[in-house]
Amino acid sequence: MISFVLASASPARLAVLRSAGVEPIVRVSGVDEDAVIAALGTDAAPEHVVTELARAKAKDVLPALAREKISDAVVVGCDSMLLIDGSLQGKPHSVEVARDRWSSMAGRSATLLTGHSVLRLVNNSVVADVHDQSATVVHFANPAHSDLEAYLATGEPLQVAGAFTIDSLGGWFVDRIEGDPSSVIGIGLPLLRTLLEQVGVGVADLWAVSDRVD
Repeated sequence: MISFVLASASPARLAVLRSAGVEPIVRVSGVDEDAVIAALGTDAAPEHVVTELARAKAKDVLPALAREKISDAVVVGCDSMLLIDGSLQGKPHSVEVARDRWSSMAGRSATLLTGHSVLRLVNNSVVADVHDQSATVVHFANPAHSDLEAYLATGEPLQVAGAFTIDSLGGWFVDRIEGDPSSVIGIGLPLLRTLLEQVGVGVADLWAVSDRVD
């Protein structure tokens, strides 16, 4: 059976994959995201930025896989950023930054971009490297001040792209989306299926069938 390696520490991405029948091997990349973005230059298209971040993360875990003798696998990297007012926003990391971001996006719409990278590993060699990104329009509510402060205090929005989620507490403050919900969570199943097909892997090849209940 082909191993599925998720190059991400995101519990949300892991939950999406598990719900879709895949039990991935999780290996967290050590990519310096700011350095990757800086190397791309200020003129880089937002779609290119998220895709290159995803590729960097997937490639970064390859040495660890070689040491562990994981030689037949698909390696998946992802990166999400919110595009609003022409600027890409990643994880805010602090309450102050998250509060400022919500002040600019409450009651408005923005586009969540998620880059996806799939590397096909055979006999310790990368035989295919495909990548793409998905875009989903998110329509934000205008939360009451007390609700927003309570949300910020939970810490949830500090470690997620755009300072929001749709699959947890942040879902209360998203009115609707236009696009793929799984992509907003962090890993888009429709796009991932397409990329897997491009490297010759069907989704059924990855299902943990023996672990599922009939």
